[in-house]
Amino acid sequence: MSQLPDRNHRNDSAPSLLNIRSDMPGIVWPPLAGGMPASLLALMHQLEASQWLAPEQLAAGQSRQLAALTRHAAAHSASFRTRMATAGLGLDELRTPAGLAALPILRRREIQSERHQLLCDSVPPAHLPLHETSSSGSTGEPVAVTRTAINQLFWLAFTLREHLWHQRDFSGTLAVIRASLPSAQPITQADWGAPVSLFFPSGPAHAMRTSTDVGAQLDWLLRIDPQYLLVYPSNLAALLDECEARNITLPGLRQIRSFGENLAPAIRQRAMDVLNVAIADTYSSQELGVIAIQCPASGLYHAMAEGYVVEVLDEQGRSCQPGEIGRLVVTDLHNFATPLIRYDTGDYAQASAPCPCGRCLPTIERVAGRERNMVVVNGSRRWPLFGFDHFLEIAPIAQYQLVQQSAELIEVRLVCSESLTADQEQRLADLIRESLGHPFTIRFTLFPERIPASTSGKFEEFICMVKP
Repeated sequence: MSQLPDRNHRNDSAPSLLNIRSDMPGIVWPPLAGGMPASLLALMHQLEASQWLAPEQLAAGQSRQLAALTRHAAAHSASFRTRMATAGLGLDELRTPAGLAALPILRRREIQSERHQLLCDSVPPAHLPLHETSSSGSTGEPVAVTRTAINQLFWLAFTLREHLWHQRDFSGTLAVIRASLPSAQPITQADWGAPVSLFFPSGPAHAMRTSTDVGAQLDWLLRIDPQYLLVYPSNLAALLDECEARNITLPGLRQIRSFGENLAPAIRQRAMDVLNVAIADTYSSQELGVIAIQCPASGLYHAMAEGYVVEVLDEQGRSCQPGEIGRLVVTDLHNFATPLIRYDTGDYAQASAPCPCGRCLPTIERVAGRERNMVVVNGSRRWPLFGFDHFLEIAPIAQYQLVQQSAELIEVRLVCSESLTADQEQRLADLIRESLGHPFTIRFTLFPERIPASTSGKFEEFICMVKP
């Protein structure tokens, strides 16, 4: 854990809003920008101040924006009008936490089936242009959402905020390993791209697809010698395995940035053990954007209250207390094209107490996973404990994934350095049954190199295909 920030002390060598690049010839300080960068710069200065506001001040700001959003949605979205009528709510009631909590939750399947009714028939001209984004479908229920230029502006702002919080040295080299790249060949560009390149000089950026062989990924990283690496947690786990197998490290690496999947504590620890590098994680989604950023001081996740109302709800729909795990429901305060108001993300999170760093942005302890990452036992769901920490005591397992195919069948997918014996299969099956607390039928499936990830490049350790 790093030292808590002192608002009266600045690291003058770290990038900040005080030393951005000016776009106006002859003007160096204070810097001037035009067009979209000017709007982004103005927003960044407001975010610098709003993160320190008291909780009641943040709530008051959210209430004002929620009133503007719901007024627009009620006028232009047929689906939202129906939800209001079903709950018997008026616009004034939706400005209060109790009124908002009375609005029916928006499920992914409703977006699928009612997308055209949900879409607003008019969008303010200043919010244009529009663009469509599709979720990865990691819940098994892919959705398409129309977003606006304002949503893009906030995505850039929260991304830049995350860079500045972690005081990254933009002169370093950035490496990115992700699924959505236009070329199967590695890509190199002169800078880090937006939002960093809008305001700061930077070092080069390199990108590679997750589908590339892990050994080739590591060879590539050794060649480009990055200071920062952006990667899915599952891909990182494979890279750590490769580093251990070769007994090598990435000596220039300063920080790993993870995204797109749930980051297990074990991967954090392995990154420190193998590479002596910490991980900064971000919680985001295609349909919403950057929802929460990991605090550089405490490790908690700060919800971006200027952009979202984030609720962690128990099974009765009540707000979870610190330490409790509940369903993550998010309201996007700025999407005037697709009003995602009380949208069920499909994720579960652990509620948290306020952060000791002094920022009053709401916090969550961690993102626990998705509903489909929960095991169904006797018709009810619970988080799976399947004894993975003892797997290596039984067999040389390089990778694993469990899939609950039916109420009584668990498929155990494995990559092993040698074939399993009948005794090893029996011991693994007994361990899994005991850990899950149910006499499941266990079926083993072996893969030669890697267990395939989803088409998005993401990987889940436990997948439930059963509806409770």
